[in-house]
Amino acid sequence: MAKLRVGLLFGGRSGEHEVSITSAKAIALALATDENTTKYHIQPFYIQKDGIWQAESVAQQVLDSGVALPSSQPSPPQVWQFPPTVSEVDVWFPVLHGPNGEDGTIQGLLTLMQVPFVGSGVLGSAVGMDKIAMKTAFAQAGLPQVKYMAVTRSQVWSNPCIFPKLCDEIDATLGYPCFVKPANLGSSVGIAKVRTRQELESALDNAASYDRRIIIEAGIVGREVECAVLGNDQPQASVVGEITYDSDFYDYETKYTSGRAELIIPAQVDDGVTKEIQEMALQAFAAVDGAGLARVDFFYVEATKEVLINEINTFPGFTATSMYPQLWAYSGVAFPTLVDRLIQLALDKESDGKSGQ
Repeated sequence: MAKLRVGLLFGGRSGEHEVSITSAKAIALALATDENTTKYHIQPFYIQKDGIWQAESVAQQVLDSGVALPSSQPSPPQVWQFPPTVSEVDVWFPVLHGPNGEDGTIQGLLTLMQVPFVGSGVLGSAVGMDKIAMKTAFAQAGLPQVKYMAVTRSQVWSNPCIFPKLCDEIDATLGYPCFVKPANLGSSVGIAKVRTRQELESALDNAASYDRRIIIEAGIVGREVECAVLGNDQPQASVVGEITYDSDFYDYETKYTSGRAELIIPAQVDDGVTKEIQEMALQAFAAVDGAGLARVDFFYVEATKEVLINEINTFPGFTATSMYPQLWAYSGVAFPTLVDRLIQLALDKESDGKSGQ
């Protein structure tokens, strides 16, 4: 039986380029172990920060070294020239985090290629990436959330009469502390926790430099817990894990610096709370039309026993020490098995005609 050729696609044009390389390296190792070696042949493809696609030899060099290639300032036509071996791929494994990879753009391209791929389609990826669209979908599904407001860059960068009124409204509606976030960036990029009017004004200006749409969320005192989802139309939820850290909030540096955060699996919460989180994770997955995998993040307010959904991540960090694979490892699905399952789910999704949705 011929091996399936898996196009391992990584790198990408986002601030999470290096994280993508680390995730891809772990997945490549999983595909080269156990029974996976008899089923799959890995074809790595690396997207440079400038958008140039590199095929096996260069891509393998980046995987082995874990170091990104420098940008080469290509001419526009070069960005759209794919390596000839792209046509040989049987199933894609896009290991791309953040914009231009996790937001429906690559998913649209792979859909046009008419080749199955791991993870959510265009709709699920786009909704899962955009915090405003995501929260709208959660609200429609009846999932409880923290109070929030959505504003635009034009409101922030408006005339001196409009901006103060906008800040007054945020003051009155959400209070302090609150969090200011670009709507469509991943991994805590551009996010600020603000406690004063002056900090709010500065954070809004900064967030507007990243995105034309901004979300402001009320601060909450709660434990940060997460649940992993695996499947397509009949997904399963993992055990629940918890993240603890000493920094002010779970920012980019804390998330990706070794030793700055601790993952506790399983989270020390009541069985009833665990079940509620798992059910809400599956509801959130369905609300955005997820497929394959997702990690769903929650706040657990211990004083009131209240569970509030925070966000869904349709392609979470995928190193051997990341929360998503660790949650499944504790749930009885080893890393190589998890990667195999995701590829099989991609093939199932294609046969069901869902990959472009």
